[in-house]
Amino acid sequence: MIADHVTLNLHDKAAPPDVGEAQVIGRCDDDAGVEALVVRIDGSTARPDGLVWHVTWSLAEGRAPRESNAAIATLGWARVEPFPLELVPAFW
Repeated sequence: MIADHVTLNLHDKAAPPDVGEAQVIGRCDDDAGVEALVVRIDGSTARPDGLVWHVTWSLAEGRAPRESNAAIATLGWARVEPFPLELVPAFW
């Protein structure tokens, strides 16, 4: 299990914003070693860069967390029963 961060912006060095409510609301699995949980933050799944908020949940050997973006974009995601997720804004 990975699940160590939700990416806001890889290039912006401004202080990360406060996060209101965050929930896991979906799941994507490419059946080839990348599994991601879709996250809704303050009512939206849309990141400012047009991608989907997510947490990389599991990876097979040789796979990278950034591949979750492609899996979600290509395959979409299935809704799950929402559950809360605590996020702590920080630089990674």
